Amino acid sequence: MKLTLRVWRQKNADADGAMSTYEVDNVSPDMSFLEMLDTLNEELILKGEDPVAFDHDCREGICGACSLVINGDAHGPERTTTCQLHMRSFKDGDTIDIEPWRASAFPVIKDLVVDRSAFDRIIQAGGYITAPTGSAPEAHATPVPKPDADYAFEHAECIGCGACVAACPNGAAMLFTSAKVNHLNVLPQGAPERETRVLDMVAQMDEEGFGGCTLTGECATACPKGIPLTSITNMNREWLRATRKAGKR
Repeated sequence: MKLTLRVWRQKNADADGAMSTYEVDNVSPDMSFLEMLDTLNEELILKGEDPVAFDHDCREGICGACSLVINGDAHGPERTTTCQLHMRSFKDGDTIDIEPWRASAFPVIKDLVVDRSAFDRIIQAGGYITAPTGSAPEAHATPVPKPDADYAFEHAECIGCGACVAACPNGAAMLFTSAKVNHLNVLPQGAPERETRVLDMVAQMDEEGFGGCTLTGECATACPKGIPLTSITNMNREWLRATRKAGKR
């Protein structure tokens, strides 16, 4: 396939950015999207030009590092991570726009790379449990009802890629934060910090400058791991519960 790529280029966080156009040829439909970008970068390096910077790590849809807006969609036209998107999703002669995540809380570092450390700070505010150190506890020492275990696993699938923020018209991080809150709050191991976790993580989310949630649902549509929109309503319920409990103290 022969493709025209319009790629966001930005030298650094303080520089102005712009779309640059490139032609790539001999693109196999079996290539992943990132392999196609590797091909482009090889050509740029041979020409003595600066390669396009983009985030990636495992390339297996697990780590959440890859983060591209492709033709206006977070991760592209398929419901998967960018690294698992293949060029068979495009046609010969297509023009593809490639941009970084667009959110004030995710400032661009260079080209397609953004700073997602805001997510790390939300996790640091309460995304953990209190547990004694030492050897692992016996597997059946703390029984967990099957529905609760399923619910926890569903939310634990969040890989923190940020597609929810990029897809949201408000740049909200509610789906990410709710996934991290809910997967711990439903478990007995997470009970000691149940109230402080949701209050602290939501407060940190607001401090990072993410937008407000209006439940448009774009976040859940873009999420490559299928975190449901009901996760947000459940976190809101947890937040109200914690607020009322804190007010009675």
